[in-house]
Amino acid sequence: MNYRETYRASLDDPETWWMQAAEAIDWDRKPQKALTDLGDSLYEWYADGMVNGCWNAVDRHVAAGRGTQAAIIYDSPITGAKSTITFAELQGRVASLAGALVAQGVGKGDRVIVYMPMVPEALEAMLACARIGAVHSVVFGGFAANELAVRIDDCTPKAILAASCGLEPGRVVKYKPLLDGAIELADHKPDVCIILQREQERAELIPGRDLDWHAARQGVTPADCVPVEGNHPAYILYTSGTTGAPKGVVRPTGGHLVALHWTMKNIYQCDPGDVFWAASDVGWVVGHSYICYGPLIHGNTTVVFEGKPVGTPDAGTFWRVISEHNVRSFFTAPTAIRAVKREDRKGLERQKYDLSCLRALYLAGERADPDTIEWAGDILDVPVYDHWWQTETGYTIAGNPAGLEALPVKIGSPTVAMPGYDVQILDEAGHPMKPGELGAIAVKLPLPPGTLPTLWNATERFRKSYLTTFPGYYETGDAGMIDEDGYLYIMARTDDVINVAGHRLSTGAMEEVLAGHPDVAECAVVGVSDALKGQSPLGLLCLTTGVNRPHDEITAECVKLVREKIGPVAAFKNALVVDRLPKTRSGKILRATVVKIADNQDFKMPATIDDPAILDEIRAALKTIGYAQES
Repeated sequence: MNYRETYRASLDDPETWWMQAAEAIDWDRKPQKALTDLGDSLYEWYADGMVNGCWNAVDRHVAAGRGTQAAIIYDSPITGAKSTITFAELQGRVASLAGALVAQGVGKGDRVIVYMPMVPEALEAMLACARIGAVHSVVFGGFAANELAVRIDDCTPKAILAASCGLEPGRVVKYKPLLDGAIELADHKPDVCIILQREQERAELIPGRDLDWHAARQGVTPADCVPVEGNHPAYILYTSGTTGAPKGVVRPTGGHLVALHWTMKNIYQCDPGDVFWAASDVGWVVGHSYICYGPLIHGNTTVVFEGKPVGTPDAGTFWRVISEHNVRSFFTAPTAIRAVKREDRKGLERQKYDLSCLRALYLAGERADPDTIEWAGDILDVPVYDHWWQTETGYTIAGNPAGLEALPVKIGSPTVAMPGYDVQILDEAGHPMKPGELGAIAVKLPLPPGTLPTLWNATERFRKSYLTTFPGYYETGDAGMIDEDGYLYIMARTDDVINVAGHRLSTGAMEEVLAGHPDVAECAVVGVSDALKGQSPLGLLCLTTGVNRPHDEITAECVKLVREKIGPVAAFKNALVVDRLPKTRSGKILRATVVKIADNQDFKMPATIDDPAILDEIRAALKTIGYAQES
């Protein structure tokens, strides 16, 4: 079937469609029913099936005679280390670690926090939990002690699997003191911590609580796979709430396996045995879905990369990894590509490598501006596919189903809704809007398999966060439109649609215009308070490396560009050149924080910020144009 037929079938008869998709997974007991309606807008998938995530990601490939195939390629330009782990080796390592957890009293339903850098052992930790039915919660390595403590208290782990340190260019991040501090702050205390000692920083172990990673596995019986119900939580992943405590997104096992398996071929164009690389971190949802589970479930080789897009050692590191490891499909965030473009706009580093193995580049995590997409397409000479999804959904809401049917790319759009996602544009009253009109993006319930059924121990918060604004719909929190061809356009977070003198305007549309200026490498537009108009747009510009023209010339050109492309209605008058933009570690720009600084409001330091010092830089820059003035 082509895309339209496939999509229509998934909405018209989801029960049949998703039962057929479930045939790709090894079940200990096949589900008799795909969807269960629990009432009150709550749903479950494959609840009566029995399955194991680790079996599907590891053991079944060994059983099928593919144990010698590479499962994980580890590449660390920071240490110079490279290694390959086959499926058979991975099976042994995971079974042994799972056995160590069982020996410490960890079993089905118990929670385990994973606090690890980008090393293969991070994936082994996740898979070891899945093997015995324990529920893992990966926390980004190096997260502050108080934020880790909040997560310890929320999911009450029996065990914590951690490393002694993580590595950043030029520095070692000591994890163990952060872990010790978090446990001290937390009301809940784990029974055991199993610590991977890295040679760059060996941690001091606390007798009676801490065990060495390798010593803990000695003499234990390797654990077998434990079947769990299809609706059993595979993991909890915390996403920062806009207020208060972080939200624990729950990922159900059965739907997670089925959906991720479907995407590997139909979206990412991978056949079993192909090398797939998602340049992300295990602490983010991309790391869960497309470094660990998705590729391995589908029988692909996954790349674990401990490095940065630039500086480890240069702007060619992505291209080296692709060439050296024969990567077929590459997935990263637009901010990573912009960093490369800023350092090497002419693509000179790319010319050093044979990239004939690469079929496509996939971008997600934030809006991909047309200039970045066009630049990447030009230097790589492969299709560049933007696609859109969220921590909550676990995989693509809207994308280009290139492995099923490659649809024409419209730059600025992540293309079309994927099977099971009935995406609609609604006005503030919840009424569907016409093609081309800007509104809130919502997905008609039920959501497809693998998406969040609830939040960890917080069903009412789940309803309030996602289900109450538009009854019968999941509220995505994003704003956009759908054109006459059914292509979706993500224009901004709902909070980033600004109201200028009664006109609802998308900051994303303005960012697209600014990113098209030849001297601008990266930009952000925010709405700041304006006594006359309510809000007015402010542009922050990062320039391409090597540009040395006067900043006021560049900002004047940018203001003129926005007026030409969007019109005087945008009231775009202020642009400011800054050295860097404040971002989360996953690359999202902290626009709401910039607004609060500009408007001189109090704000809570974002837990996920990459470098807190940048906020002082932004405040100082904003003061030069009259914002962020102390009252």
